[in-house]
Amino acid sequence: MEAQSIYYALAIVLVLIGIAGTILPALPGLPLVFAGMLLAAWAGDFQQIGLPTVVLLGILTAISLLIDFWATAMGAKRVGASRKAVIGAIAGTVVGIFFGPIGLFVGPFGGAVLGELLHGRRLDAGGIGNATRIGLGTWLGIVFGVALKLMLALAMLGLFAWSWWR
Repeated sequence: MEAQSIYYALAIVLVLIGIAGTILPALPGLPLVFAGMLLAAWAGDFQQIGLPTVVLLGILTAISLLIDFWATAMGAKRVGASRKAVIGAIAGTVVGIFFGPIGLFVGPFGGAVLGELLHGRRLDAGGIGNATRIGLGTWLGIVFGVALKLMLALAMLGLFAWSWWR
């Protein structure tokens, strides 16, 4: 098998794993999609996929990384979380990355609750309900972020395909 075919096969594998990674939080989804597309462009000597397309795909990948943090923060803020809870949710997301899928669901929730405690809210009967609501809002923000990243992945695939076959 020639080297170019191996590169294309590896590029396809990276893109497929990356698409799975937009849903499975333990994998760096869109960076893997981008890596696969960059590899395919390189394997084809940038004939089908030119530098402007690669740059645009890179920008979309960078936007996807910002979406992770933004969606988590907006989900927490929308349910009345304090600024410390929002920062805690973002920090919990970062820490959660190192603990796989469970960490990415528990981390933002735990960070938001810790932020609320640092803000001075108590965990009495009303506080537990508030913390739960804030944790749920944070989790919904993550789900919204996954949906946005999935749309970005599809846009990247469409842009790549259009550039390849035009």
